[in-house]
Amino acid sequence: MKSEENEVKTGQEEYSANSIQVLEGLEAVRKRPAMYIGDIGVKGLHHLVYEVVDNSIDEALAGYCTDIDVFINEDNSITVSDNGRGIPTDFHEKEQKSALEVVLTVLHAGGKFDKDSYKVSGGLHGVGVSCVNALSTSLTATVKRGGKIHRQTFSRGGATSGVEIIGQTEETGTTISFKPDDTIFHVTEYNFETLSSRLRELAYLNKGVHLNITDLREKDENGNPLHEEYYSEEGLKEFVGFLDENREKLIDNIIYIDSDKSGIPVEIAMQYNTSYTENVHSYVNNINTIEGGTHLTGFRRALTRTLKKYAEDSGQLAKLKIDINGDDFREGLTAVISVKVAEPQFEGQTKTKLGNDEVSAAVDQTVSAALTHFLEENPKDAKQIVQKVIIAAQARNAARKAREMVQRKTVLSGSGLPGKLADCSSRERDKAEIFLVEGDSAGGSAKQGRDRIFQAILPLRGKILNVEKAMKHKIFDSEEIRNIFNALGVTIGTEEDSNAVNLDKMRYGKVIIMTDADVDGSHIATLIMTFFFRHMMDVIKNGHLYIATPPLYLVKKGGNSQRNKGIYCWTDEERQKALEEIGNGAETQRYKGLGEMDPEQLWETTMCPDTRILRQVTIESAAEADRLFSMLMGDDVPPRREFIERHAKYANIDA
Repeated sequence: MKSEENEVKTGQEEYSANSIQVLEGLEAVRKRPAMYIGDIGVKGLHHLVYEVVDNSIDEALAGYCTDIDVFINEDNSITVSDNGRGIPTDFHEKEQKSALEVVLTVLHAGGKFDKDSYKVSGGLHGVGVSCVNALSTSLTATVKRGGKIHRQTFSRGGATSGVEIIGQTEETGTTISFKPDDTIFHVTEYNFETLSSRLRELAYLNKGVHLNITDLREKDENGNPLHEEYYSEEGLKEFVGFLDENREKLIDNIIYIDSDKSGIPVEIAMQYNTSYTENVHSYVNNINTIEGGTHLTGFRRALTRTLKKYAEDSGQLAKLKIDINGDDFREGLTAVISVKVAEPQFEGQTKTKLGNDEVSAAVDQTVSAALTHFLEENPKDAKQIVQKVIIAAQARNAARKAREMVQRKTVLSGSGLPGKLADCSSRERDKAEIFLVEGDSAGGSAKQGRDRIFQAILPLRGKILNVEKAMKHKIFDSEEIRNIFNALGVTIGTEEDSNAVNLDKMRYGKVIIMTDADVDGSHIATLIMTFFFRHMMDVIKNGHLYIATPPLYLVKKGGNSQRNKGIYCWTDEERQKALEEIGNGAETQRYKGLGEMDPEQLWETTMCPDTRILRQVTIESAAEADRLFSMLMGDDVPPRREFIERHAKYANIDA
């Protein structure tokens, strides 16, 4: 007994000052990368590029840079080049090394904390480029400044050379080349589309800056690399035009506001269209504030107040028997709000919600004055907008009645769970998951193959309603959509907002879309995602929505013996590898639908948590997602055809 006591004491004594580990400099970034860049998957990998580009954009905001070039090199390294002033290379007295080395190796170092250097900047955390350096196996900084070309090399956060002068030049600017560390990142392959859409967004948000992206990994038939150039003369006006290119316009004019009277630069562009959705996107210092914040509150307040006053004064609301609320003024509105704040305070889960109180009043005053002026100058447009608002209020009233009807029926019929739902026994939300399955045959296999403890199955009949083209009250007429609402336990209406989605009683932690791996299956999956994006956005924001990925092929030796299970393949590359592995007599079975798999196969490949591949649906850019859904699910055929041709993956179905 005594000896045990002594052991305990010794253990306690071990915990001394020596036990406290201090992570020096960039070591902390390498130990906990997700704290600095969000995660170490696809999102974090692309975030590295944005950090470097943000530095160049800051130079543009300060008025010193007009061109930014991004290259995805053949080995998946990245080069970002600009024609700004160039990072200072002179000796930094306090740190006893060059200013360039300080910027790249010291956390919270940069010119952004000095109000004289940068009035407004994108990052403002001072972790930017040093984080990129910490998480790269190699980084080379080339600076053109003071008539000379300077170069310094780094690896995993430390300098591997001093600052060398390698030539002379009359130009200025900074070039950063880096290769992400594959011992830290799960994925090291860059996606051209992801980077391209962010640069496009930045071009709209920062008019007058040329942004180029070149992918040296992909060549066309003439041997030219894939290239996109983005430049916007009119900024947000063009951005709204781009977002609305697949929607029918209600008014021809784009309402444009650009003011910094209150000391806070506010730029807003907005336009009404004939759709039934609100698409308002907000930015602070080029950061997409997905969760909104004080700038969005100020905008909404001013829009509602100004339009309501105009509608009342013009006598158009006299015969209306129902109340109009803020949502009605925003139905069919596409707007982009961009504010530049010297010291932004962010809050919320993802640090994308602006908390500065002074911004709300600045946006409110700016919008109120500009919108009042627009309505007085354009009475025809103003009348169109008010008419649209009245129709929206009537539709909302009808939708509320339809919704109440659905919810009342649910309460009256006991559990209210749809008849087709095969529920799981677990009542723990975090463990339970529900599969939304296409058709009864696949539903049958899924019900037999699942783990009944934590997996529920809801078969959906045919293609669900395209909500992009439907009025709100029509959505609740759709049996399949009512079934999704009831099965998930999601209702509409919270204490703060009668139209917000209420997830308090949501029954499953994972909602998994499981459709066939063919064109029809993809269409159904897109219809379901459109519904979640437009009417249950919080399910996506909170990370509950996933897509199951069934295998495309089974490669096996001829014959059907028990031992001959074969190899499941999810890509053409995997199929090729499996054919080579099995050798002579190998046969390929192409799964055209989930119903072709028996319950055991479906469990093993697509449903078992240990072996399945689930893709989480996330929204990197709400504006880009909005544009894609309106293009894919709208009436305009040519842009949809072009998109499908560009991204088609089903060309070799019978290969």
